[in-house]
Amino acid sequence: MTTGLTAQGKTRRGSAVPGYRRLLWLSAAVVILSVLAMASLSIGTRDVAWYEIAAALRGEVSSIGEAAVSARLPRTCLAVIAGGALGLAGAVMQGVTRNPLADPGILGVNTGASLAVVVGVAWFGLSSADAYIWSAIAGAAGTAVFVYGIGSLGRDGPTPLKLALAGAATSIAFASLVTAVVLPRGDIAGGIRSWQIGGVGGATFERIFPVIPFLVAGLILSMASARKLNSLALGDEIAVGLGERVAWARGSASLGAILLCGATTAVCGPIGFVGLLVPHACRLLVGVDHRWLLPVSTLCGAALLLAADILGRMVARPSEVDVGIVTALIGGPFFIWIVRSQKVREL
Repeated sequence: MTTGLTAQGKTRRGSAVPGYRRLLWLSAAVVILSVLAMASLSIGTRDVAWYEIAAALRGEVSSIGEAAVSARLPRTCLAVIAGGALGLAGAVMQGVTRNPLADPGILGVNTGASLAVVVGVAWFGLSSADAYIWSAIAGAAGTAVFVYGIGSLGRDGPTPLKLALAGAATSIAFASLVTAVVLPRGDIAGGIRSWQIGGVGGATFERIFPVIPFLVAGLILSMASARKLNSLALGDEIAVGLGERVAWARGSASLGAILLCGATTAVCGPIGFVGLLVPHACRLLVGVDHRWLLPVSTLCGAALLLAADILGRMVARPSEVDVGIVTALIGGPFFIWIVRSQKVREL
């Protein structure tokens, strides 16, 4: 009951955030994302002028710069889509579990999706985009149920600490299984290891299009769960008293997050910490009302992953650092700060 009362207090404080301030931050997120998208098209092994970007967006490819923009456009789109999906999934997971440490990476969901894909490729010869996506979604769903079940054991139920520990242990175990599956298969080891790092390099629209229906379905389910998550934040007993079907609310919201995580992992590989860092930052900006938190987390997640991709290209020219490494370097210290500052009981 303590968790519900804590969440109720947080909800009351969140409601004090003025509507104009929320709208201001939402608009700022749109502007920042737009600027980063233009920077992503401009920055690379060869920097491109703004007029060449404009020409390339009109479909012209007569110069080297315009051709470079055309090649970077799918990568930019994938970074925006993947970052938005992970930011939204993290906010939903934290709302469903009332756990400030919930994140597709920390709860092992991304690793479960990765294991399913690797097993499918190594043992069943999966090669099509649809097979990758369905395998990743099935792995993400199975892992989410497993971790929540393990974290729910005991008298106190699914506490934030138990869920985090269960997720961390599951993630480590599944990562070891991925290595065990890949080691005997030298023919696929190189590609799997590169995919496991998590990145958006080499993106094409042919890779992106198959995941769009799954991401749209996940987006709709997640956004539609905003009011339900507000009710769940008050505690199960109060949510039931307000007429909410708690099991249905959790299930539909979780399904949306699983679709987002699975589809993103299938096309990008496992990218961690975006879903942890973004919702925390957005709560400071717009409060805990999920009707505002979910869309702002989506925009900020897209902006974060896009910024990480740009940074990875800048620090290692003419090569690059994969976006999964950059987000890990940013998110690792942030995770430690959350634990050490003892915010688990307050958020």
